[in-house]
Amino acid sequence: NAPIEGGPNSDGDRHVIVLDTSACILFELFNAFPEPDGSWRAHSGAVFHLASNGLRPAGWTSGDAAGLPILPGLIRYDEAISGEIRHALRFTAPETRDEYVWPARHQASDLTDSMYPPMGQRFRLRSDFDTSAFSPVAKVIAVALQRYGMILADNGSPWYLSGAPDERWDNDVLHELDIIQGSDFEAVDVSSLKVDPNSGETHQP
Repeated sequence: NAPIEGGPNSDGDRHVIVLDTSACILFELFNAFPEPDGSWRAHSGAVFHLASNGLRPAGWTSGDAAGLPILPGLIRYDEAISGEIRHALRFTAPETRDEYVWPARHQASDLTDSMYPPMGQRFRLRSDFDTSAFSPVAKVIAVALQRYGMILADNGSPWYLSGAPDERWDNDVLHELDIIQGSDFEAVDVSSLKVDPNSGETHQP
């Protein structure tokens, strides 16, 4: 009975995310459809063992085109309302380069011009962007974008952040973030944080 992104009749990405909290294993599907026998049919999928920092093998996709897990990059209501988000966010872009950078493991494009960002590229909201006018929840999201940034994870709508479904979200509050423009971000080279190219573990700055 896992929910499908966009609902059972969605014609979008139809992601399905299941977290086995007892085994600390994350299951994610892309373009997923339930079968009458209780099984699932999907275009792609991935299993992440969350007790490990290991990344998927180089060149492997996942539920997202970048080969990264979706769940860790989602904005969750409970953390937004708590006053602090302590991780990078997931976002999409309409056109990407035929290349990926750590921690991504896969690309999904035939464009080669350097004007297009590679999968895995991290962007950060500039530190001089004024967040003072935002309401509390919107400000928490904006500050997370300044502190941790966002990682390009899939092809899709421009500068599109993803959140975990929750009836408590106030869309009017979320739309306060619409004033943020692409020019308000800066690309960040995080290669110095990398401990091992096959691991998501980072050096502490």
